[in-house]
This record gives sequence, C-alpha cells and structure tokens, in this order.
Amino acid sequence: MLKKLIQYIYTGWCGIAFVIPMLILALPMVIPVLISRKLGYITYFFIRIWVYCFSFATGIRFRGHNKSLIQKGKSYIFVINHTSFLDAPAIPIAIHSPLVALGKKELSKIPVFGWITTAFAVWVDRSSPESRKESIDRLKELLSGGTCVLVAPEGTRNNTDEPLLPFRYGPFKLAIESQIPILPVVIHNAGKLMKRGSLLLTPGTIHSYCLPEISVEGLTEANLDELTQSTYQLMRDKIVELNRLEN
Repeated sequence: MLKKLIQYIYTGWCGIAFVIPMLILALPMVIPVLISRKLGYITYFFIRIWVYCFSFATGIRFRGHNKSLIQKGKSYIFVINHTSFLDAPAIPIAIHSPLVALGKKELSKIPVFGWITTAFAVWVDRSSPESRKESIDRLKELLSGGTCVLVAPEGTRNNTDEPLLPFRYGPFKLAIESQIPILPVVIHNAGKLMKRGSLLLTPGTIHSYCLPEISVEGLTEANLDELTQSTYQLMRDKIVELNRLEN
C-alpha cells in the first residue's frame, strides 16, 4: 500500500516536471518553426533542454545509441516502435535532426502538450481517408523541403506481449514515393517504466538505438510489402536481442 502511494506521488511529480518546463520553454520551442522550418534546429535545441529538465527532476534517464548513423543535413523517414508516452521525450535524445512527427489527432487535444506540439507535428484522424491523404500530402511537402519525418508504423501504442505490432504501409509507401531513405529507431524500456494499462511511472533508463538506414532508391510500389516486412523484422530482431540481454 505504501509503495503504491509513493508511486502515485512520484507520478504526480513527474506530471509537474513534464508540464512546467514545457510551459516555460513554450515560446522558444514554437516561435522558430512558425517563422521558418529552417529554424527547426533552434526549436529542437529547446526541446532537448525540456527533456533534460524533465530527466533531472524525475530520475528518468534517456540514452541515445548509434546516433552517428544519422548524417547531418540528410532527410530521413524515421520509424519508431511505440510502447509508452515516454517515447516522446526519448525521441529528441535519440535523434538530433529537427523533424516533424505524424501523430494521432486525439493527442492535439491534450492541454499544453497538444498546443505546443502542433508546431512540429502533422495530426491525422486515422478513421478518415481524407485526413490520411491530407497528412501524407503534407509530409511529402515537408520532405521535399528537406525536413525529416517521424512515424510510428504500428499505428498505436503496443499494449501486447509481442515485441511489435504489425506495421502499416503508410510510411513505407511515403518513402518509396519520395525516394527518401528509412532509418529505424528502437526505443527500449519505455514500456517498463510506464506499464501498459497504467499511467503510473517508475524511474529508470530508456535506451534508444538507431539502426542502419534502409535505401529505397529505385524501389516501386511493387516492393512495398517487402520493404515493410524487412524493416519490421529488423526492428523486431533488435527488440528481441535487447530483451534477451536484459534477462
């Protein structure tokens, strides 16, 4: 009972440590990208400061591995696994390139978080074909301008015992049509610090691993399924390997 009470208090403190720095840094995070996407590096600098503040206050640490695989100034479509809300602060530590993320429209309604992240997110209503098309068109426009894009191909948070949910074709079709390479990123341990079905948190370290980029040069829609499944297998194998080493 006492342990659970302490966890509730700790989770409440994490909520405060999440929101307060975000409010303080809201303007320097949002204004640069509203002026120009070319100023995204300024926004991203302050986003990382927010993550460091959250990490320092809560004891939840974020470690990025193999970041040298990301070439500075090169456009990528980053694909990540999704197991926890803690994936959000893990991303700026894993990836130092300014990017725009594809997110579920419901997240835009979260107070403070939704308003701020709207500046560097493309929201999609997955139940609407029109919304899905508009979001893809917007991502293509951003990629053509040199902006990196991030998508969680599982489409939703993985609340199962499986390493990964089946991948949707969207980001891989986008990669083929735009001829922009895919770079997978595996986020590990986030689901253990915020267990599925619960908002309660525990301190610990979240590790993110960049995997080698996957070229789509010369690929066509005929290669879509193969590209999707090979990326899925690459990320799944890495998660299984990390789980095995942990145990």
